[in-house]
Amino acid sequence: MSILKKGLAFGLGLALASKEQVEKLIDELVKKGELSLEESKDIIEQWKQQTDERKAELQRIVREQIKQVIDKFDLVTKDELQQLEQRIRRLEEKLEEKLEEKED
Repeated sequence: MSILKKGLAFGLGLALASKEQVEKLIDELVKKGELSLEESKDIIEQWKQQTDERKAELQRIVREQIKQVIDKFDLVTKDELQQLEQRIRRLEEKLEEKLEEKED
Protein backbone atom coordinates (compact mmCIF):
# COMPACT_ATOMS: atom_id res chain seq x y z
CA MET A 1 0.00 0.00 0.00
CA SER A 2 1.41 3.41 -0.88
CA ILE A 3 2.28 5.93 1.82
CA LEU A 4 -0.53 8.21 0.56
CA LYS A 5 -3.12 5.45 0.84
CA LYS A 6 -1.82 4.48 4.28
CA GLY A 7 -2.03 8.11 5.37
CA LEU A 8 -5.58 8.47 4.08
CA ALA A 9 -6.68 5.22 5.69
CA PHE A 10 -5.01 6.22 8.93
CA GLY A 11 -6.64 9.66 8.88
CA LEU A 12 -10.07 8.20 8.16
CA GLY A 13 -9.61 5.66 10.91
CA LEU A 14 -8.71 8.41 13.36
CA ALA A 15 -11.72 10.45 12.36
CA LEU A 16 -14.07 7.58 13.14
CA ALA A 17 -12.35 6.18 16.20
CA SER A 18 -12.80 6.79 19.90
CA LYS A 19 -10.05 8.28 22.03
CA GLU A 20 -9.13 4.89 23.46
CA GLN A 21 -8.98 3.31 20.00
CA VAL A 22 -6.78 6.12 18.69
CA GLU A 23 -4.39 5.90 21.62
CA LYS A 24 -4.17 2.11 21.31
CA LEU A 25 -3.51 2.30 17.55
CA ILE A 26 -0.84 4.95 17.98
CA ASP A 27 0.81 3.02 20.82
CA GLU A 28 1.01 -0.02 18.56
CA LEU A 29 2.59 2.04 15.77
CA VAL A 30 5.14 3.45 18.22
CA LYS A 31 5.98 -0.06 19.49
CA LYS A 32 6.45 -1.25 15.90
CA GLY A 33 8.73 1.70 15.23
CA GLU A 34 6.45 3.13 12.52
CA LEU A 35 5.95 6.32 14.55
CA SER A 36 8.21 8.20 16.92
CA LEU A 37 6.97 9.22 20.35
CA GLU A 38 6.98 12.88 19.25
CA GLU A 39 4.97 12.06 16.10
CA SER A 40 2.47 10.14 18.20
CA LYS A 41 1.98 13.13 20.51
CA ASP A 42 1.46 15.39 17.51
CA ILE A 43 -1.07 13.01 15.96
CA ILE A 44 -3.03 12.68 19.19
CA GLU A 45 -3.04 16.45 19.66
CA GLN A 46 -4.23 16.98 16.07
CA TRP A 47 -6.94 14.34 16.56
CA LYS A 48 -8.13 16.04 19.75
CA GLN A 49 -8.19 19.43 18.03
CA GLN A 50 -10.14 18.05 15.05
CA THR A 51 -12.53 16.29 17.42
CA ASP A 52 -13.14 19.55 19.30
CA GLU A 53 -13.70 21.38 16.01
CA ARG A 54 -16.17 18.74 14.78
CA LYS A 55 -17.97 18.84 18.11
CA ALA A 56 -18.26 22.63 17.98
CA GLU A 57 -19.53 22.49 14.39
CA LEU A 58 -22.07 19.81 15.30
CA GLN A 59 -23.28 21.90 18.24
CA ARG A 60 -23.65 24.92 15.94
CA ILE A 61 -25.67 22.87 13.45
CA VAL A 62 -27.91 21.45 16.19
CA ARG A 63 -28.51 24.94 17.63
CA GLU A 64 -29.42 26.23 14.17
CA GLN A 65 -31.80 23.32 13.58
CA ILE A 66 -33.47 23.89 16.96
CA LYS A 67 -33.83 27.60 16.18
CA GLN A 68 -35.45 26.75 12.85
CA VAL A 69 -37.92 24.39 14.56
CA ILE A 70 -38.77 27.04 17.16
CA ASP A 71 -39.28 29.62 14.40
CA LYS A 72 -41.30 27.21 12.26
CA PHE A 73 -43.71 26.34 15.05
CA ASP A 74 -43.70 29.90 16.38
CA LEU A 75 -42.64 28.71 19.86
CA VAL A 76 -41.68 31.12 22.62
CA THR A 77 -38.04 31.10 23.63
CA LYS A 78 -36.87 31.20 27.24
CA ASP A 79 -35.70 34.81 26.80
CA GLU A 80 -39.04 35.86 25.34
CA LEU A 81 -40.87 34.19 28.21
CA GLN A 82 -38.69 35.97 30.76
CA GLN A 83 -39.36 39.30 29.04
CA LEU A 84 -43.09 38.66 29.18
CA GLU A 85 -42.89 37.72 32.88
CA GLN A 86 -41.00 40.94 33.64
CA ARG A 87 -43.54 42.97 31.69
CA ILE A 88 -46.42 41.32 33.60
CA ARG A 89 -44.70 42.08 36.93
CA ARG A 90 -44.26 45.73 35.97
CA LEU A 91 -47.91 45.97 34.92
CA GLU A 92 -49.04 44.34 38.16
CA GLU A 93 -46.97 46.82 40.14
CA LYS A 94 -48.46 49.74 38.23
CA LEU A 95 -51.96 48.37 38.77
CA GLU A 96 -51.35 48.01 42.50
CA GLU A 97 -50.06 51.59 42.64
CA LYS A 98 -53.17 52.86 40.83
CA LEU A 99 -55.46 50.92 43.17
CA GLU A 100 -53.63 52.26 46.21
CA GLU A 101 -53.97 55.82 44.84
CA LYS A 102 -57.73 55.36 44.42
CA GLU A 103 -58.07 54.04 47.97
CA ASP A 104 -56.42 57.18 49.36
